[in-house]
Amino acid sequence: MVTNESQPWTKNYQPGVPATIEMPTDSLVSMLETSVREGADHPALEFFGRRTSYAELGRQVDQAAEGLRTLGVRAGDRVALVLPNCPQHVVAFYAVLRLGAIVVEHNPLYTSRELRHLFEDHQARIVIAWDKAVAQLRDFPGDVIIDHIVSVNLLKAFPTAKRLALHLPVPKLRQTRKALTGPAPQTLPWEELLHHGSLDPAHPRPAVSDLAAIQYTSGTTGRPKGAMLTHLNLYANALQGEAWMHGAEYRKEIFYAILPMFHAFGMTLYLTYGIRKQALLVLFPKFDSALILTAMKKSPATVYCAVPPIYERTALAAKEKGISLRSCKYCISGAMNLPDHVVELWESMSGGLLVEGYGMTEASPVALGNPFYATRRTGTIGIPFPSTWMRVVDLDHPDVDVAQGEPGELLLKGPQVFQGYWNDSDETAKTLLPGGWLRTGDIVTVDQDGFTTIVDRAKELIITGGFNVSPSEVEAVLRQHPSVADAAVIGKPLERGGEQVVAAVQLAPGAVLDEASLRAFCHDYLAAYKVPRRIVQIEDTPRSMLGKILRKQVAEQVLPKL
Repeated sequence: MVTNESQPWTKNYQPGVPATIEMPTDSLVSMLETSVREGADHPALEFFGRRTSYAELGRQVDQAAEGLRTLGVRAGDRVALVLPNCPQHVVAFYAVLRLGAIVVEHNPLYTSRELRHLFEDHQARIVIAWDKAVAQLRDFPGDVIIDHIVSVNLLKAFPTAKRLALHLPVPKLRQTRKALTGPAPQTLPWEELLHHGSLDPAHPRPAVSDLAAIQYTSGTTGRPKGAMLTHLNLYANALQGEAWMHGAEYRKEIFYAILPMFHAFGMTLYLTYGIRKQALLVLFPKFDSALILTAMKKSPATVYCAVPPIYERTALAAKEKGISLRSCKYCISGAMNLPDHVVELWESMSGGLLVEGYGMTEASPVALGNPFYATRRTGTIGIPFPSTWMRVVDLDHPDVDVAQGEPGELLLKGPQVFQGYWNDSDETAKTLLPGGWLRTGDIVTVDQDGFTTIVDRAKELIITGGFNVSPSEVEAVLRQHPSVADAAVIGKPLERGGEQVVAAVQLAPGAVLDEASLRAFCHDYLAAYKVPRRIVQIEDTPRSMLGKILRKQVAEQVLPKL
């Protein structure tokens, strides 16, 4: 293979960033154990002001692993996590891996319907879930068998004083308590899982080649696919991130865990790379600018990675309240296009560059990024990470490279590229080409220095708030409503980046458009970010001769009127 050193983009790397990384030979479990040993007294986690040391983190992982073992978890089993960002999430992630089992992450805000489809696929029988999400797991049909649900009460991880204060008879505190916790009858409380002692140190550890996680993508057909990621995939991507953030120091960085850890970006950024750096992870169950700015006073962030709307809202709130963001040295934006005005605003407030990167679940997820250096080029997704290769090929003939500067589909290759889709060899064959090349579905142009610009997406995913929405999934829900004969879902580009989900519906004979009713119906089946913000009526849904919805024609018809 052509070495990365010979590629044109390496000359634009920040000085000190290597062209290649040394491949990991140990698992993520060994990585954690190194961090626990070397950073024992250093704080690993902070949650609403309460800190957990690396030594304590390691102890809880051993206890949780033993608790899971007593529940019957064995190497190769899938264990479902349905959790927001919290200390228990970090512990659960590594406890599952310690047993050689496979983590399957889920969005805790998903509806029962959305979760059911995933469980039907991966068939995990042990679930560790936020107590507020437990009700969504109770409505599964009989063919989805769950043996044990371990429920997590976020308030248990609060500092004692704050936890007690939330039980005071104050309306605002009651509202906060209701948002953070809920009833979870007939479940095993997380705390009881930790009462079985520690796992035998001689218990077999996973190999670097073993499967570590199944991470679900937003499928273009409306059916999410489970990307299989090994310990090597995830560990290698952490090492690539470490190389890219040249100058970041062990036990000196503070990561703000704002992105959800159930998302591939958050998983790698915090659960693997952050732990590798023996950093302090300040955990937020959801984005809240007030909580973030309060935390900045005690534990100012040095690594602050997010999506553009979060950068903008944080900077504006900090500016209004006069709170400094100068500690933020390493800032990467991903998941959606990064507008220039957000870059200018953030960099006027912070101590470092805000650079755009590119990734996808199937690449663990990060593959390209702009350097933390003067060579960065705003408006592009950057250049390949160390030990990452790319090609730009003809859409219909992926074995044919296009000419320099011409648009084509981006292909990726590197140690972070996944092993295929769980239970889906057909889709795997379409996505993983001979030689290990990953088809991204994104249409790009690449300049002579390797800087890459997305010009179109072959996949018709909508990106809203940094999350992917499959139009087919939303359309399938809308068609279930008795007033809808057909539906087409598209994205409306927003001035400040990202898109708004818009539905164009063809009504059944005699029906009248009731936008509020349709939105309420969608809320019963879809996570809130997938629900259309606008629903408009069209007379006929344009389709190809093969019956495929022509969403570009729908967009041309609908968007100018919005």
